Formats: sequence, structure tokens, C-alpha cells
Amino acid sequence: MHPPSPVFRSRPLRRSLFGVSAGLALLAMAAAASAAGYPDRPIRLIMGFPPGSTVDILARPVAQRLSEAFGQPVIVDNRSGATGIIANELVARAQPDGHTLLAAPSSSLTSTPHLTARLPYDALRDFVAVAQLSAFGYVLVVNPALPAKNVRELMALANARPDGLTYGSSGTGSGFHLAGELFQRLGKVRLLHVPYKGGPPGITDLMAGRIDFMFYSLAVIHPQIRAGKLRVIAVTAPQRDPLLPEVPTMAEAGVPGYEATGWHGIFAPGGTPREVVGRLNAEVVRILGQPEVREIWAQQGMGITAADPARLAKRMREDFDFYGKLIRAAGIKGDGA
Repeated sequence: MHPPSPVFRSRPLRRSLFGVSAGLALLAMAAAASAAGYPDRPIRLIMGFPPGSTVDILARPVAQRLSEAFGQPVIVDNRSGATGIIANELVARAQPDGHTLLAAPSSSLTSTPHLTARLPYDALRDFVAVAQLSAFGYVLVVNPALPAKNVRELMALANARPDGLTYGSSGTGSGFHLAGELFQRLGKVRLLHVPYKGGPPGITDLMAGRIDFMFYSLAVIHPQIRAGKLRVIAVTAPQRDPLLPEVPTMAEAGVPGYEATGWHGIFAPGGTPREVVGRLNAEVVRILGQPEVREIWAQQGMGITAADPARLAKRMREDFDFYGKLIRAAGIKGDGA
């Protein structure tokens, strides 16, 4: 008796594969149909920081123009607190259909997770990148009375003092704090970190001479620099800032390999259909190309980097890994960590 033909033996498998293929095709058709009708109700753009914060200033013009493009309200929802964790959790747990979005600074998703025990979401798995809104560096500013006119003199002064120089930040684990930790490690300098509850109290103490220097946002601190109340001696980005063309980068000023930059981005819950993400990205990129929007960004000292979702996701993972290593190496502990 001859064995059954291979054709007959493979029929159950072929039927199974056909069923899987058909199922995938139906899912793809459903996703395409969902994207075609998107959005079919108001969109909520959540952020974990208050009105007037940098991410709020950047997100509101985008929300307004998205509303005009989609014919649906895009509601900005400020859910401040816990360094963005409250807002992040709301979006992570939302229905993944593109009607709930997150606007966040990079630190909220790349450094905060390393400083928080029992985070109620996974920063890398529970969000999908939609579009990058900005890219920016910081400035290194000192009190004008400090006898350091450049970074090399600042380093020498820090190492000459028994306890080093003091630098302030807007809080433990903030981008400004980590910029100082990176300076300490790459520059081999002795520093003492002084965390504040927000940047303004630190700036006040810096101008009064109670601390020696800070890394901070140029957009916020530019008036004090223009008024001569603070002296800027370096920028942390890999290129010089157009607003301060005479100020060297940290790498140029004597700390090879130094780079500390941040960004803002829009994210959706993990599992949001690619077609919806693609449509959102296309609209945001179009909006960021408008002259009036570019002017708003320039006033904030921000560069526009309208990255596609894949590039933003890659940047987020790279920063997550980089700051995780820095935080562990420096032994930084956040609240509840």
C-alpha cells in the first residue's frame, strides 16, 4: 500500500495557513478602515506638566492645527504631577485608537523610569512614537562674580576646592542634573549637586551667588544672560547655538565627547494602528513646517526635528539606555526608588 500523497497530507496545514492569512488580511482591512475614518471623535492630548511649561507651549499650537486639519477638537489636558507619571499612565492605559495622545519631554520617558520604583507602565513597550516636536541643548551659566571665564577655568576652580563647586538643578534626575553628572564624569571634576523644586529657585540662588553654576534652558534664561546677571560659558549640544554663535560647545571648551540634549515628542498607546500613527505623523510634520510655528519654536530656543516614528523610537531607546547607565553609575536615587 502506497503512503498518502504529500498533497493530501498537507491539506490540513494549508487550511490552517489559509485561515491565518485570512485573519491577518481582515485585521489589516480593519486597521485601514479605522485609519480612513480617523478621527471620528475628539482627540485628547495629555501632558504631565502645567500650562506655560515648555511642552505645553509647544503642544498647544500643534493641537490647534491638528483640530483644524481633522475637523475634530483636539483637547489639551494638563495632568501635572509625579514628573509626568500620572499623565503617562493615563495614556498607557487608554484605548489604542489614536484618540488619546501624550505630549512629553524626553526625560519623562528616558530618565524618570530609572528613578521610580514600581512604575505603573513600561516606557518602552506601552507607548508608540508618533512624532518628534523639538530638539534642544542646554547652556552652562555661572554667577558673574565667579572667577571662571571659560569651562577650563571652571574645571580648575572646581578641583582646587575641597568640596568642589556647587551646581543647581530643577530636581534630582532632571535633565539639568544629569548634564552636571555627565560633566563631572567626562571632565573629571569635583562637584556638589544642589536640587531645587523647579528651576526658578535655583536661578534665583545662582544670581545671588549661593550656588556657583547651572545647566539650564536657554529659552528661559536668556533674559538674565542679556541683562548681565549670568554669564554663559558653553552650550551642551554638539553644535553651537545660533542665538549664541560666539559660545563654544562643551566639547570645544575642553570636555571631549560631551553632549547633553533633550527633545519633546508625541506618543500614542502601544498597539495603536500603524495607519493612524502614520496619518498623525504626516499632519504633525506638515504643521511643523509652517513659518508661524517655526517662529514659536525659535522664540523658545528650540530646533524643529520632525522625525518619523521609527527615528523617534530609536532615539528614545538610545536615550533610555544612555541615561540608565549614567544614573546607575552615579548612584542617583529618585523619590521612592
